[in-house]
Amino acid sequence: MLKNDVRILLVGDDKVGKSSIVTSLIKDTFIPNVQHVIPEVTIPPEVTPENIVTYIVDSSARPENREQLDSEIKKADVICVVYSVNNKETFDRISSFWIPYIRMIRNNISIIIVGNKIDVRGEHTTNENLKEEITPLLKTFKEIETCVECSAKSNINISEVIYFAQKAILYPTAPIYDSQINALKPACVQALSRIFKLCDLEGDGILTDEEIMKFQKYCFSQPLSEEELFLVKEIIKENYPEGVNERGLTQNGFLFLHNLFICQGSVETTWEVLRKYGYDDNLSFREDFIHPKIEIPDECTIELKKEGYDFFRNLFHKYDKDKDGVLSPRELNELFSITPGNPWISMDTQQSVVTDKNGNITLQGFLSQWSLITWLDYKVTLEYLAYFGYGDNTTSVFEIIPLNKKHSKHNKKIKRKVYSCCVLGATGSGKTALLKGLVDKSFTEVYQTTTKRFCVANSVVIGDEEKYLIMNEVGPKYDSDLLSSKKRLDAYDVLVFIYDSSDIHSFAYIANLRKQYNLMGYPVIYISTKNDCIAVEQRYEEQPDEYCRNLGLSIPIRTSVKSNILSDVYHLIVGIGMNPYVFN
Repeated sequence: MLKNDVRILLVGDDKVGKSSIVTSLIKDTFIPNVQHVIPEVTIPPEVTPENIVTYIVDSSARPENREQLDSEIKKADVICVVYSVNNKETFDRISSFWIPYIRMIRNNISIIIVGNKIDVRGEHTTNENLKEEITPLLKTFKEIETCVECSAKSNINISEVIYFAQKAILYPTAPIYDSQINALKPACVQALSRIFKLCDLEGDGILTDEEIMKFQKYCFSQPLSEEELFLVKEIIKENYPEGVNERGLTQNGFLFLHNLFICQGSVETTWEVLRKYGYDDNLSFREDFIHPKIEIPDECTIELKKEGYDFFRNLFHKYDKDKDGVLSPRELNELFSITPGNPWISMDTQQSVVTDKNGNITLQGFLSQWSLITWLDYKVTLEYLAYFGYGDNTTSVFEIIPLNKKHSKHNKKIKRKVYSCCVLGATGSGKTALLKGLVDKSFTEVYQTTTKRFCVANSVVIGDEEKYLIMNEVGPKYDSDLLSSKKRLDAYDVLVFIYDSSDIHSFAYIANLRKQYNLMGYPVIYISTKNDCIAVEQRYEEQPDEYCRNLGLSIPIRTSVKSNILSDVYHLIVGIGMNPYVFN
């Protein structure tokens, strides 16, 4: 975001005209015999080109004023090093004294070189002579933004000095352009390439006239006229033929255009674009862009609205280049190429959502994955909406909803899009197989112990409504961590207790959990697994059916995850989430 004010410091040898520049600016006329150092001047925003408050600070080069000079260098946003064009010694001291001295006090501050007294320039000094003198300076000192000549006495280019000083801080050239080789810097190329991909709505590597118009309106609030657009493309065609073709503007043409803007002194145009798409002066993403404030009251949760799902659906179709209904690893890499990285990297998406037989994510799996990520940490989704170019108001796609917590019969039906359940049970009871069934992963006979928390997500159709169900497996290693934290437990809509009907100790494990952590009042469902095997009497004071009846609960649902016919179970879990009071 742009600064609200700029502090400009003028430094240089005595008698180069620093104070005269300040007085000529504020008086609009030359004042002879001004005092040695002019007091700080404040220029209101309405009289400056960039409409910001501007502080102009004069300084003394005398040794006795060195402490004050050091203090002002530390406070300045930009420093104008002034020399006299008719005194070569003052020019030579820019490189021999002034810039090294500034570097000792302050690193990475923008510098403007100001040549004063052009009204008394020597007769034999030409622009070519000046260019020969200035060019080595620009190559040696990267902090120099630009050079400008003026005359305080004749009031020539005085306002331009302030304008360039403002531009140096508001629209710095150094982060985006290498003046030595006259080319965009790699970080700028990367940022502009991302912006091009975001604007390329069809994903064909070309910006059509319509896409250019949308880009122009988004960045500058007004579209180009057809004549202006034609002229822009003609300029590119004339100077960089491969930058435009019969279909529109190529990515290289887009980059060339910004290179041209900067070369012609319109660096602010490129910065307007970069800032509109979330970049700060270091070409990093602004914190307010990727993490805008959103207030979530206690005991509430957050989920995507229809607009959010529609955005991700369109994103999927854009990057499904071959239109086969899945995103291959190459297509997925291309999708995340416009972001800092793949947020799924630590998640096994081939196991957590629906994929095809080759492990490529389907649209259903893609939308489920964003439901899961939002449930786990909505800030990640918020961040990636910004990276993917949703627009200025990413928080608008979220809906804040009260958590279910403990329920009474006075509760109304919970109207949500996403429901979650925590699956608890002893080792080997079938938790993992139940979760895998939700995402159409086939049952495997070989038992593997789950070593970390495992989450899956998929859509479940209830009536004519599509809901998303998130199932989180919590094994014995993590039971106490979860169940002893009321806040974490309240995040779930349903608790699913699962036991192995063929294991005499399995039911006792979940019954003791419920008793130990006082889980009365939470919506629960009991599931008896492995009913294709011979059921055994459970070693507990009550058998499962009797236990559930005594608590006023439905008896356990008998399933066999081996058969992989579990749709009724998932529908029931969502149904309990939607109508929790029925199951208390």
